[in-house]
Amino acid sequence: QVQLVESGGGLVQPGGSLRLSCMVSENIFNFNSVGWYRRAPGKERELVASINVGGKTRFADSVKGRFIISRDHAKNTVFLQMNSLEPEDTAVYYCYSNILSRYYWGQGTQVTVSS
Repeated sequence: QVQLVESGGGLVQPGGSLRLSCMVSENIFNFNSVGWYRRAPGKERELVASINVGGKTRFADSVKGRFIISRDHAKNTVFLQMNSLEPEDTAVYYCYSNILSRYYWGQGTQVTVSS
């Protein structure tokens, strides 16, 4: 069973930064893509950022220019660097990996942006 373990969430003031980490129990190159979704209160789940096996990245329009996704193959870890955080970024962030339509999920980490 694939396991994904997130870390790095917390409370930050508007304009601040956080770095999320997701350690995957298998070689991340075994998956079509890895990345992050988020779910804010009262809103649908949203794809935040992803990186595919070839290194191509995708970002939600709302985070382009502020968030960076990267990976460390040797550590089977994916990172989400979040800069210039806004209250609207408050959500539970879930790491995922997928092989075609089969998705694997982390337990989620809370990110709260508030003064």
